[in-house]
Amino acid sequence: GTFNFYRHGEGAAERRRRLCEYLGERASVGLLLVGEAAGYRGARVSGIPFASERQLSGTGPAEATATIVQSVLRELELEALCWNVVPTHPGTESSNRAPTMEEVRASRPFLDELAEGRRLVAVGRLAERVTGAPYVRHPAHGGGAEFRAGLLAFAAGGRPSPLFVRPSKAEAWHGRKAKDEDLQRETG
Repeated sequence: GTFNFYRHGEGAAERRRRLCEYLGERASVGLLLVGEAAGYRGARVSGIPFASERQLSGTGPAEATATIVQSVLRELELEALCWNVVPTHPGTESSNRAPTMEEVRASRPFLDELAEGRRLVAVGRLAERVTGAPYVRHPAHGGGAEFRAGLLAFAAGGRPSPLFVRPSKAEAWHGRKAKDEDLQRETG
């Protein structure tokens, strides 16, 4: 399973408060950036996807991905709601791991709810496979410049992203089954 840092651990109440405030402030934002899962130095500590504790409070750990994402969003003047396929943390207190298919499936209903009526950008390949949204490279491991270029192309209309609309149950079943099979092969 994953660690639900909104429910457990020191600071859980503050992370819940921040998340509620964040979601409320961005309720009408039309762009959803979707990553893979909460990282151990980022959202697991701060409670906000693609944001570090240092960015929010000035103390605590910094996180490279959060620094890049927030910097590029400011530079390009893009207002986005940031989220993850799996909003809780897979891994240990000091490491990350890829989410399992079960974790992806369990998280999907909330992702679909957040995505409804928004344009999506997938940050990384897992998010692309799960959402079908246009892909931008994840900024980790030297991908910052490619992430920026991908978002710049998206912002300039280089990659059209239709509004997300929940498919009918039949379409959802067939589409999700195919995606589940693809993800299962890749994540084991």
